[in-house]
Amino acid sequence: MGHPKFAELEGLKAIVTGGGSGIGRAIARTLAKQGVKITICDINLDAANTVAQSISGHALKIDVRSRSSVEKTFEQAADIMGGYDILIANAGVSTMQHALEITDEEWDFNFDVNTRGIFLTNQIAARRFVAQGQGVIVNTASLAAKVGAPLLAHYSASKFAVLGWTQALARELASKGIRVNAVCPGFVKTGMQEREIDWEAKLRGVSPERVVEDYIAQTPLGRLETPEDVADVVVFLCSDSARFMTGQGVNVTGGVYMT
Repeated sequence: MGHPKFAELEGLKAIVTGGGSGIGRAIARTLAKQGVKITICDINLDAANTVAQSISGHALKIDVRSRSSVEKTFEQAADIMGGYDILIANAGVSTMQHALEITDEEWDFNFDVNTRGIFLTNQIAARRFVAQGQGVIVNTASLAAKVGAPLLAHYSASKFAVLGWTQALARELASKGIRVNAVCPGFVKTGMQEREIDWEAKLRGVSPERVVEDYIAQTPLGRLETPEDVADVVVFLCSDSARFMTGQGVNVTGGVYMT
């Protein structure tokens, strides 16, 4: 089955944070296939450059935890592309630990990237979108933003916050022609997941293979999710086909979570 073509996306300009790998890379590539001009912003500039070269896009280094870094990088992206119409706020991290063993450092790391990073990138992009009277924001949340995940209590908390922010920002900006949504992926086969499988196996005292089997067993559609499964939904949310959707946390979980 071919991918649908959203003609209205042709020639639009997007910033994708965390676009150097995993879900962000798939989103950047899928948007590029729709004719969207892309600037990939990632803390790993080499990874960002590799992806940008493959889609004839641009790459910039960013630290989404830093207001000055986000402001400077987004301004550079606007200069390079002649503005931007779409923000994909995807940069995220995880660590895994029993709730009673989580350190302050682990808590802060997850919240600084996953929550503060969403706040800063959304706010700075939205100020431009308000001035130009239109724009689309899609945030990457998680299945763990809908249901608390054992061994990921701090990560879950940071992603629940992303959904609360997304809903509130969507309500504030709707009258200004700006839509704000989030996607909530499930068990996605990425480098981050590979690390989490090893961590979970050690913390549970089981094999990595058992962890993967458990993920698939929880997924009614019967397989691990791919980054492209998420990317296709993000493209839809950026398109006019989603013109009456805002403030949503869209589940892309293969049925793991259904409400």
